[in-house]
Amino acid sequence: MDIIVIGAGFAGLSCAARLAAEGNKVTILEKNESLGGRAREWKTEGFTFDMGPSWYLMPEVFDELFKDLNLNREDYYELVELDTYYKVFFENHPPLTISSDFENTLEVFRSLEDQGDKKLKDYLDKAAYKYNVAMSEFLYKDYKHIGQFFNRKMMTEGLKLDIFSPLDKFVSKYFKDIRAKQILEYAMVFLGNSPKNAPALYSLMSHVDLNLGVYFPKGGMHAVAKGLARVCMEKGVSIHVNQEVTSYKMEGKRIRSVVTRNKEYPADLVIMTGDYHHGETELLPPSHQTYPSKYWKKKTMAPSMLLAYIGTNKKFPELEHHNLYFSEDWDAHFDTIFKTKTWPDNPCFYLSVISKTDPEMAPSEGDNLFLLFPVAPGMDDSQREAYFDKALAHVEQRTGQTIKDSIIVKRLYSHRDFTEDYNAYKGTALGLAHTLFQTAVFRPGHKSKKVRNLWYNGQYTHPGVGVPMTLISSKILAQEIKNESKRLT
Repeated sequence: MDIIVIGAGFAGLSCAARLAAEGNKVTILEKNESLGGRAREWKTEGFTFDMGPSWYLMPEVFDELFKDLNLNREDYYELVELDTYYKVFFENHPPLTISSDFENTLEVFRSLEDQGDKKLKDYLDKAAYKYNVAMSEFLYKDYKHIGQFFNRKMMTEGLKLDIFSPLDKFVSKYFKDIRAKQILEYAMVFLGNSPKNAPALYSLMSHVDLNLGVYFPKGGMHAVAKGLARVCMEKGVSIHVNQEVTSYKMEGKRIRSVVTRNKEYPADLVIMTGDYHHGETELLPPSHQTYPSKYWKKKTMAPSMLLAYIGTNKKFPELEHHNLYFSEDWDAHFDTIFKTKTWPDNPCFYLSVISKTDPEMAPSEGDNLFLLFPVAPGMDDSQREAYFDKALAHVEQRTGQTIKDSIIVKRLYSHRDFTEDYNAYKGTALGLAHTLFQTAVFRPGHKSKKVRNLWYNGQYTHPGVGVPMTLISSKILAQEIKNESKRLT
């Protein structure tokens, strides 16, 4: 079977590798000039920047992909566990570090409130239970209709998993100290939602980082993408860059070929791993759209981001590989994202110093800084330069570091770039937010209901946002395609 995969990000590379391993002829068409999707890299003046994902979590999901392909992950990239997982800066309190030493983490929580260590153990026991049930029962399943989601198992396990209550309310049952709550809820920023709107199921993310650990692939997340690209090529996948898909040639309810700006590719089956909104509303005529424009207008989109890639001529020993800042009233920042749609005055932020772990990512005398501010999707970002200057002064104040005077390389990346490079709807960095009614069966389906040989994969589909989730999505997709092929033969 001739399969065309649109997009060479993690979703495209992982599903292409799986489908090629089944004996299919697979071709990947990538819009940009390099592979990796949002996990591309940018090199300049001795600095190498990861342009997108920067956290390597749930390592067993990555290893599972290689195992399923009868390969060893170690042969494709090197992985190390960080000693210090992350450093957290607070508005009115001294910073705290979370490390691979669990006893140290217990001590941190003990210092925050009475019996904080015991509360954390209890909380993490429940988080581990949720994680194990979710992995075995829910994440690896494709949901085609609501009855598959709201079944007897879900109604019994769902109550135990706290699917129907907000994360912030659940965390508040254990902790009152704002710092403890923020450490346990911060992952929702990277899943595109506010802790007050996210299902408490996502407390499992605390198990992911505090129990399973935070890792780093040498060479950055782009090294993982390069490793997957190598797997694809070894499996016979043909990869073509600078091939932006502009349309499909249809034959009834089937795609006959995929058209790029300079070539046409015949296809028995097409997998769109780029922006789902673009794939539906721009590449398909209205009569073939499962999710037309009116569908997307009603959805809660995940944040966009103002990213800054910064190269400096000095080092920052006081910072860790991963650094986070949370304002005392972080609800105000979430309100600017989901309610008022404005630039935040006291923004929470994420700051990565990748060269602290991998010195090759920067010249010997400098550091490689990746700065991220979550902001509302759909905004006019024409004032981003002025806002960045204000935001950088805020970063310097909160971390106690003088950064501006040492900058020798700077590149800003925001809404316009996400739209230009990835056709991202409203310039979102992540896709759909993880609200209850945008989870599992409520996310857009893997298979088109209007085009017989069109499938979708990636962060918009179940199980959702995050690199490990896109790898799980690929496994689901490959199995569904295999099942359908069997039914048709």
